Amino acid sequence: MIKSMTGFGSAAGENEDYKVTVELKAVNQRFLEVAFHAPRQMAVFEDKMRRCIRQTAARGKVDVFINYIDKREQAASIHVDKALAQAYHASLDELSDFLHLARPDDVMQVASYPDVLQVVENTDLEGFEPLLMDTLQKALTGFDAMRQAEGENIGRDFLVHLAALEKGVAALKELAPEIVQAYRERLQKTLEELLSAQDIDETRIIQETAIYADKVNYTEEVVRLGSHFQQFRAILADADEPIGRKLDFLIQEMNRETNTIASKANSSKAAQLVVDMKSEIEKLREQVQNIE
Repeated sequence: MIKSMTGFGSAAGENEDYKVTVELKAVNQRFLEVAFHAPRQMAVFEDKMRRCIRQTAARGKVDVFINYIDKREQAASIHVDKALAQAYHASLDELSDFLHLARPDDVMQVASYPDVLQVVENTDLEGFEPLLMDTLQKALTGFDAMRQAEGENIGRDFLVHLAALEKGVAALKELAPEIVQAYRERLQKTLEELLSAQDIDETRIIQETAIYADKVNYTEEVVRLGSHFQQFRAILADADEPIGRKLDFLIQEMNRETNTIASKANSSKAAQLVVDMKSEIEKLREQVQNIE
């Protein structure tokens, strides 16, 4: 199954103690990167969530957004910063002596100063993990379904461009005899010019013949292109794992063979076919960047 690297999924979960929502958004990236956007209390669950996400996504930048509500009655306590209170009191005594004012002996006054009294809430999330992981898995299910649907669309687009490339190769095969004839006429003219001279340079004749044979023969490139097309189709048909990098390599090889054909054929008709084929190859390359 071809999967796009882009996708979205969300889910909500609730029990008698907590309520949680999870959203996942992914965009293209060469490797997998998971970024959490959640309250700091979620940090203890990040490693387990990341492992769970890796079972679904192999590439892409995945942003995970988590919000939760703790419905339990929270027990809270007050922390007294005694050292800070003493420092405030000593400073006030010093200020009193300097300004010749009465000393502030009211404990309420000292307690009102910043950070002397701190409310400490119970942040223990006992029993929260099962609800969180279940909700994450539901979000991943929708996330993966969206990526698979987009992957199917991309797969169909691959086949359209691949068919266009195969059509271009067939046209190059049909054009080959015409190219051969054009080179044969050119070679014949060159040889006639050489033979009409008083001194015949046999080495030059051999060189011209070798150049002719090399330039007109793009059979190997055409055969390799056909092999690349078959491999491309086979990989699409058996996409039970991430295939983006394999296809990217094949596309590079297609591009190289097409360039070689253009340089060997030295024909305006062949050049136009190659331009059209390179356009199709570029469309394949662009789409490959969107899949795992």
